[in-house]
Amino acid sequence: MTSTTTSEPWQTVDFSTDSPKILVAEDEKVLAINIRYRLQNLRYTVPDITDSSEEAITKVAETHPHLVLIDICLSEKINGVQVADIIQNNSDLLVSYLTEYSPDRTLDKQQLTEQFSYILKPIAERDLHIAVEMALYKHEIENKLEEKHQQLTAVINSMGCAVVVTDINGCVKIMNTVAEQLTGWKQNEAIGKDLTEVFSLIDQEINEPIENLAKQAIKANKILSLPENCILITKDGRQIPVGDSVAPIRDDNGKTTGAVLVCQDITKRKHKEAQLLRNAFYDGLTALPNRILFTDRLRQAIERSKRHNDYYFAVLFLDLDGFKAINDRFGHQMGDNLLVAIAQRLESCLRSVDTVARFGGDEFAILLEEIKDVSDATNIAKRIHESFALPLYFDGHNIICTVSIGIALSGSKHNEPESLLRDADIAMYRAKRQGKARYGIFDEAMNP
Repeated sequence: MTSTTTSEPWQTVDFSTDSPKILVAEDEKVLAINIRYRLQNLRYTVPDITDSSEEAITKVAETHPHLVLIDICLSEKINGVQVADIIQNNSDLLVSYLTEYSPDRTLDKQQLTEQFSYILKPIAERDLHIAVEMALYKHEIENKLEEKHQQLTAVINSMGCAVVVTDINGCVKIMNTVAEQLTGWKQNEAIGKDLTEVFSLIDQEINEPIENLAKQAIKANKILSLPENCILITKDGRQIPVGDSVAPIRDDNGKTTGAVLVCQDITKRKHKEAQLLRNAFYDGLTALPNRILFTDRLRQAIERSKRHNDYYFAVLFLDLDGFKAINDRFGHQMGDNLLVAIAQRLESCLRSVDTVARFGGDEFAILLEEIKDVSDATNIAKRIHESFALPLYFDGHNIICTVSIGIALSGSKHNEPESLLRDADIAMYRAKRQGKARYGIFDEAMNP
């Protein structure tokens, strides 16, 4: 048999002995002696007998028995059931009641419902033997199950992610400490509750609650991944992005007995992904879209113009006039500050549907969507020039930086973003050669 460790003063109960120790607490002296004799005849050790509730509690601490046989109606201030509660609250000792049969006894109906938890008087030796052996065997099995449960708990608590085990109905059975910390629920609060109550999940993409994932995995009979945009609503209402999987649990016979949800807080991963996305599509200095994102939006505009005959757009290509001289005179830090301020001014000149991007260095591009004709584009160019006429103040210096602008209008000959950008670039250089701080509109005569 196994060993079970309990807290002081009850010490360790060793089931490895060939002769389990049994303490008898019975207020009928003759019956107590008779029970002791029968137990010893059955090769059990009876370290003591007592007729006192208080003494029974003391002798448990002194003798460390495997089993306590206690009269349910000890004639003391506290009855046998109360004594048993005290003993079991302080240890995992096994207690069986000695009682007389009475169909009208309420206490019997409430307390003696578990098989082999009681022995009826008068006691036959065979019945006593069976009851004791079954009680000891049942206790041994319970200890083994508890040992396995503790081993499982130790394993899942050592994991760095949240683990929730459910039964076949999708109700919580076990939660590890990480799951407690993540959800805000304690295991003793969560046990028996539907998974969706403790692990409340929302699909952020459609803003709808996610149904019980344990039930879904059990029904599908396979491992399921959490939705990509899965948000956990904690007990105190916080929202945490989570990810991982849920899988059905099967016993040795392949029968599904429940499910296990494994997940983790992916807030840092989401932030990293967002940062990588920004690095891929946005300029690190000005936070404007970069050439890649601008080209993608321009390609979408071209496709829209193919589907809708009344959809027009324009591309403006901008190059700062004399920016190198400013950089050389005031330094690169001043140059970077100037580029940031220029980016903000360009944004202030546009509508929300338009896109301004930095292509690198002192080059910018603008996509004007849903325009009526060329005048919409030229009006934006004029507005930009007026804005740039106002000086920028940096470290005691008033700096005026002008810009040359080339304009290319959408048309049937433009099937690729590069052709529009090329035409706008040609128009910009024509404007720069004509005196800078100007804008020019591309026409076919500009082609070399």
